[in-house]
Amino acid sequence: MSALALPRETTAVRYRPMAFGVTRVTLREGAPGVRYLDAELPLGDYALRVTDYLRHWAAATPEASFLARRRRRPDGSSGEWQHLRYGEALAAARRIGQALLDRGLDAERPVLILSENSLEHGLMALGCMYAGVPYCPVSTAYATASQDFAKLQHVLQTLTPGLVLAADGARFGAAIAATVPRDVEVVLVEGRLEGRETTAFAQLLATEATPAIDAAMQATGPDTIVKFLFTSGSTKLPKSVINTQRMWCANLQQITLSLPALAEAPPVLVDWLPWNHTFGGNHNVGLVLQHGGTLYIDDGKPTPALMYETLRNLREIAPTVYFNVPTGFEQIAHALQTDAQLRATLLSRVRFFFYSGAGLAQPVWDSLHATQEAALGERIIMATGLGMTESAPSALFVNSHDVTAGDIGSPVPGTTVKLVETEGKTEVRYRGPNITPGYWRNAEATRAAFDDEGFLCTGDAVRWIDPDNLHRGLRFDGRIAEDFKLATGTFVSVGPLRARVLAAGAPYLQDVVVTGLNRNEVGLLMFAAPRCRELSGLGADAPWAEVLASAGVRGQMQSLLDQLARQATGSASRVARALLLAEPPSLDRGEITDKGSVNQRAVLSHRAAVVDALHEGSAGGILFPQT
Repeated sequence: MSALALPRETTAVRYRPMAFGVTRVTLREGAPGVRYLDAELPLGDYALRVTDYLRHWAAATPEASFLARRRRRPDGSSGEWQHLRYGEALAAARRIGQALLDRGLDAERPVLILSENSLEHGLMALGCMYAGVPYCPVSTAYATASQDFAKLQHVLQTLTPGLVLAADGARFGAAIAATVPRDVEVVLVEGRLEGRETTAFAQLLATEATPAIDAAMQATGPDTIVKFLFTSGSTKLPKSVINTQRMWCANLQQITLSLPALAEAPPVLVDWLPWNHTFGGNHNVGLVLQHGGTLYIDDGKPTPALMYETLRNLREIAPTVYFNVPTGFEQIAHALQTDAQLRATLLSRVRFFFYSGAGLAQPVWDSLHATQEAALGERIIMATGLGMTESAPSALFVNSHDVTAGDIGSPVPGTTVKLVETEGKTEVRYRGPNITPGYWRNAEATRAAFDDEGFLCTGDAVRWIDPDNLHRGLRFDGRIAEDFKLATGTFVSVGPLRARVLAAGAPYLQDVVVTGLNRNEVGLLMFAAPRCRELSGLGADAPWAEVLASAGVRGQMQSLLDQLARQATGSASRVARALLLAEPPSLDRGEITDKGSVNQRAVLSHRAAVVDALHEGSAGGILFPQT
């Protein structure tokens, strides 16, 4: 591998101006097969606790809006924006925090939140932080989309909460009845529970704050547990990741140093990303709070039923930074082509776009840039990075305008990235102040997560963007645990192959799972995207199975596989057979997350019989090559 080189200049394409903080890195050798990568930019000081930001902005700009959400009308539709201002947020946090202190809650009996993103959810989180009582925002799907409530039951057994906040009794009543012990207090924002005494959220807000709550806040510090966030899980039950004040505060400073545009003015976000995930709850909420910005809660989602709400909000509110997952950007890219008002508002002052959660197909990236150049005469930077729940979440960021799909960039200041050669790939491991101390009440999993030098083992593989210029950083090279060998002994690198398939299949594939472990050939399980309806020629109410069986969809998928066959360079990259699945990935089985990311290992585990039938040529449904 060559020595470090200076960053190269790129001036061929005009971009909206934006600086990057980490432009140089240092690389040092370790034991054989081990290297250490650091940003040259130092981390410096950072806040002791997240509530320090709340107190600062409540004093400096008490009338500025912190959170906003559209009011819900009696018929369920959304109306005008309701704002929560910084001064109000601090006062409410002190009152709620006092109520929690009065109940004697602590890490052994924390607060569990069953709610979508909302003003009340935000206030409860702030109250917990102020009182030093850990809280856990739980995926609402565990209580509403799940049929067996198994994951919610696991969460409660792991945490033993002393109080559960639920957004309303109607939607969460069945889950609470099935999982929450009778001696645990239930607080409802709306509604009631049949046969169970509950507390109204308004009662917490009515609690009179005393000097004890301010003393409790002052007693919190870097080692205080601020929240528990559960991993999405694959074939095993989710683990509870401990998030300390040090982790969160250090990472907010690391993010800002890496992307200094965030600190140039109070950020304005229009955001749907769920707060039970580290991307939405730590990264996005935290950055708004750190810099005195405003987060407009988007009740939309990148699904056919809810995307209209996201587009409505983006036609009205102009964000300064826009965060989303790849499926969201795909739908926005499509809408931008024909929606003049969306283009005018969304592109007016946004400094950069940012995606995470999964890989963004290059055609979506290219479509966004083409629309921007036509409308503005310049491109808006598409940024991304790499991280995980255990890193609070950010560990690497791209550091140049000149990036393509798969680039993840250089380490954030203060976090050392350890590069370990293993199984023919390079695993990336992390050590720094933003890394979790471990998993709550799971010493075995904690021991297994760290190596003998205290680095968090991620299982993510990387390679250099440019081996002749290491300052440009790293590219994502898949998950090591997902890679496998064919029966011939040929190694299949799943991440790059999957990315290539999704890029070629955009916008008609939601995701794919690569098969072939100990088989003679590579196969695919394919989940079609909603836009396949456009190919089918059928009405909007046509059953999904009929859509996928239509000549238009079958022809498109066969063309995709023909294209992949022409591009294949050997058995490891040649897709020999594929199955288009009508049954969507299951939340209960851990096959998909709230953000829409498909879990390869879970799908392969739970659909083992389907994989067998695919490779034996006996699979029912829509099989390719067509027979």
